[in-house]
Amino acid sequence: MTMRQAIGIDLGGSHVMAAVVNDDGTIESRHERDITDHSTDAVFAAIDKVVKEALDEVKKGDVAGIGIGSPGNIDIATGEIRYSPNFGWRDVPLGEHLRTTFAHPIFVANDARCATLGEYTYGTGKGTKNFVLLTLGTGIGGGIVAGGALVVGTSAAAGEIGHHQIRPRDGFVCGCGKIGCFEAQCSGTGLIRHALALAPSFPRSTLVDGPKEKLGSKSIRKAAQAGDGHGLAAWRNWIDDMAYGLANIVAFVNPEVIALGGGVSSAGAFLIDAVEPLVEARSTMVPAHATKLVCASLVNDAGAIGAATMAFRGGLTAASSSS
Repeated sequence: MTMRQAIGIDLGGSHVMAAVVNDDGTIESRHERDITDHSTDAVFAAIDKVVKEALDEVKKGDVAGIGIGSPGNIDIATGEIRYSPNFGWRDVPLGEHLRTTFAHPIFVANDARCATLGEYTYGTGKGTKNFVLLTLGTGIGGGIVAGGALVVGTSAAAGEIGHHQIRPRDGFVCGCGKIGCFEAQCSGTGLIRHALALAPSFPRSTLVDGPKEKLGSKSIRKAAQAGDGHGLAAWRNWIDDMAYGLANIVAFVNPEVIALGGGVSSAGAFLIDAVEPLVEARSTMVPAHATKLVCASLVNDAGAIGAATMAFRGGLTAASSSS
C-alpha cells in the first residue's frame, strides 16, 4: 500500500519549517528558513520557499494537502490570522495567500493546537481519550483533547492554558497584560524571572552576572541540578508555581496524560520527579494518580507533524480516517 504524504509547516516568529510527512507520522524531509522581517510579504515569501522545496521532494502521487500552524488566533474556516502578537499582525489572509499560490487543499490553525494534534496522534497521547499538551518555551502554548477530539472552542481560542492566572496579586506581569499568568510564572522566561527576583537574596551568586538578555533558563536549570543555592531556589519557586497550574488543569480537564514539551521540558526526570508529587497533593477532587505527567516525545517536530495530520484528516477537528 502506497503511503500518503502531506506538507506540514511550523511557523514561528524567527523560523519556519516545512516537512514532508508520511501518514504514519514520520518525517521524510525538512526545509527551513530563518525569519528576520515580520512584514507579511517577507514571511509569506519564506513560507512559499520552504513549501516549494518540500513539494519538490514529495514522492510520486498526490499530496493530501498542506497544513500550517501559526502563532495567534486564527479563523480555521478561512485561514485568516485574526491576531498574532508574535508578528504584530491583525486580519492577515494567510489561508487565502496559500490557496492562491499552491494547488492543494490548505489548512491553517494555531501552532500549539497543531502540536497538540501531532503529539496526541503519534506521540505520548496515542491511545488516550483525554490529553493535554503544554509547550514550555519563551511562553506557554497548549492544547486539550477531550473524549478523543481536539477542543477548539467558540473562536478557535480553546487551549490558551498559559493565560489562566495562578498568582494574580503578587506574580510577574504577563505579556498579555495580566498579573501572574501561568505563562508569566512557568515558561522558560518565568524561570529566568524567578532567578532575577531572588538575586538580592544571593549576593555572592554569579548565576545572573552579565547581560540579563543573555541569561537562559537552561543555565538556571543546570545550576539547580548541580546544587547551586540560587539556582535551586529559583527552580523550587518555579516548580511550586508549575504545580499550581498543572493541578488546575487536572481539575479543569481530568486528562489521562499531561505531556510537557518545549525547551524547558528537556529537564526530563529532574522536572517530572519534582513537580509530580506537588500536583498529586493539590489535585484534591480526582482519584489518586488519575493523571500521568510525561515529557512529550515529538519534541520540536510536533507542530509540523500535527499540521500535516490536519491536512490528512481534512481539518483540525476532523476524525482520523482509521478511527
